[in-house]
Amino acid sequence: MRVGIGCDVHKLIQGRPLIIGGVEIPWEKGLAGHSDADVLTHAIMDALLGAAGLGDIGRHFPDTDEAYRDISSLLLLQQVGHMLRQNNYRIVNIDAVILAQKPKMLPYIPEMKDHISSVLRIDKRCINIKASTTENLGFVGREEGIAAQAVVLIENGRKV
Repeated sequence: MRVGIGCDVHKLIQGRPLIIGGVEIPWEKGLAGHSDADVLTHAIMDALLGAAGLGDIGRHFPDTDEAYRDISSLLLLQQVGHMLRQNNYRIVNIDAVILAQKPKMLPYIPEMKDHISSVLRIDKRCINIKASTTENLGFVGREEGIAAQAVVLIENGRKV
């Protein structure tokens, strides 16, 4: 068994769609980034890569590579899932939290779980997603950005 932790933060800006967990959420601002800036998916990817000892998303999908400009983070998550399977890892569970003052995330969480479970080819009961505000404190509370954190447990299927 191996544990990984991931964290991601992106600034809210005008003129971009707000994509979290692969879901486009109607909102007046979106997240700035090279890809679609999906903080939840990025945090999950970093947690999975870390647990498997495979580095981080910046190593595999650098923001200096134009191939990843505006790409759906779900496509990148799919590649991370493939990397784990190639290394004989199975995802046991994912626990994640989105930190956003607004908009409210609760209505979109079931669809986020559907997208993530489909892309990673795992049962959605293995995924837990929560959302929290920061009670108007810090950059999240001032609605300047959104953050996400994830913890994962994976296991190696190789016979010892």
